[in-house]
Amino acid sequence: MKAMPWNWTCLLSHLLMVGMGSSTLLPRQPPPPSPKRSFVTFRGEPAEGFNHLVVDERTGHIYLGAVNRIYKLSSDLKVLVTHQTGPDEDNPKCYPPRIVQTCNEPLTTTNNVNKMLLIDYKENRLIACGSLYQGICKLLRLEDLFKLGEPFHKKEHYLSGVNESGSVFGVIVSYNNLDDKLFIATAVDGKPEYFPTISSRKLTKNSEADGMFAYVFHDEFVASMIKIPSDTFTVIPDFDIYYVYGFSSGNFVYFLTLQPEMVSPPGSTTKEQVYTSKLVRLCKEDTAFNSYVEVPIGCERSGVEYRLLQAAYLSKAGAVLARTLGVRPEDDLLFTVFSKGQKRKMKSLDESALCIFILKQINDRIKERLQSCYRGEGTLDLAWLKVKDIPCSSALLTIDDNFCGLDMNAPLGVSEMVRGIPVFTEDRDRMTSVIAYVYKNHSLAFVGTKSGKLKKMPGPSFFPTPCLQMDPGFLRATSTLEILLSSPN
Repeated sequence: MKAMPWNWTCLLSHLLMVGMGSSTLLPRQPPPPSPKRSFVTFRGEPAEGFNHLVVDERTGHIYLGAVNRIYKLSSDLKVLVTHQTGPDEDNPKCYPPRIVQTCNEPLTTTNNVNKMLLIDYKENRLIACGSLYQGICKLLRLEDLFKLGEPFHKKEHYLSGVNESGSVFGVIVSYNNLDDKLFIATAVDGKPEYFPTISSRKLTKNSEADGMFAYVFHDEFVASMIKIPSDTFTVIPDFDIYYVYGFSSGNFVYFLTLQPEMVSPPGSTTKEQVYTSKLVRLCKEDTAFNSYVEVPIGCERSGVEYRLLQAAYLSKAGAVLARTLGVRPEDDLLFTVFSKGQKRKMKSLDESALCIFILKQINDRIKERLQSCYRGEGTLDLAWLKVKDIPCSSALLTIDDNFCGLDMNAPLGVSEMVRGIPVFTEDRDRMTSVIAYVYKNHSLAFVGTKSGKLKKMPGPSFFPTPCLQMDPGFLRATSTLEILLSSPN
């Protein structure tokens, strides 16, 4: 793929962080004093951790998924209503859950950790999935959090036994005249026989319908799911796929993942375990999951590799940044945060980078890989599915931008890493979250850090002359929920 001539000197003068209202080039000046800003704060119960947050884009109401509780808050963080989800008697070894059949394992009082929180706008309901009972979900009415349904009688209702809050990610695909569907991606915690790592489920209009969360398609041989083969765990005993982010764009659904693999270091005959960040793509209408493709992603700056994905967010380019990147203002960009290296998933290094990916470039790379494989070139190259040495099969067909696969050459892996554009690095306080949006034609980004700070601006050292230099302007944050009441510009 042809490299683009990036204007590294002034790229971030167009990627605005909070506080910049113009991209006009100015001489170096002392930063103006920061205006006083007011915060509103919401604090939950002392022993309660916040796991997920979604905002109703129509009303501004905030839904907060916590341990043992779901909150509905006003836009200024006043509690409107709460719904208790736990604790309850449970044991993670009970499969199916003890609410379905008697379990011989000892039951203990167990917290319900919120693992997924989604707004189903079409049916005016909240999907709240927790860690109790192998990961079942409640459907709650948005107005008052009244429980509309809680399917738990079938194996399809158990999403994952993992009790970590960041272990499940869901994407709703909406239709005008048909029932919506839900793509769910989850860590399986060594239980691939129970849980698919990715699946597409039915979202029926009736919250108590028998088909709620059933697989979109399922017969004796094919289903709308991907399962990790059991023998993968003989090679990597603690293998799992960790899903960091998910979204839909165009005809596809995407998940950003972190997964272990065994590699041989240069000059070594033994293999060691590292972690690789990968983007997974599926067609929205692919009921057999023949369109599954994954491609490694990462970032590099000044010879330093950033390969451990921490967070991501989909946004538009905006007119100003689009001119710099050579894309259209409405094109999708992925704002991502990576930490340095590949080896320490649980204890990532503090060195981190904010990087941008142009989604169309990733899709172009996937199309190139599909075209070469359907010419019979190379292998399927997806080691964790134990198909790395299976050769690609040749077929005479045209593969365009919306190709959704056949029952051959699938699932497919891309070996060459797609590299993002590094726009900011942090060496001491690891960046752990990111959000972005377009305001008055400018792309704005907020980055949260390990120590609980919100970066409004990149550091001055990133802006070489003649680009504008600004004060980083950290905002103090706490473990509570806070909202800054001020204008974006």
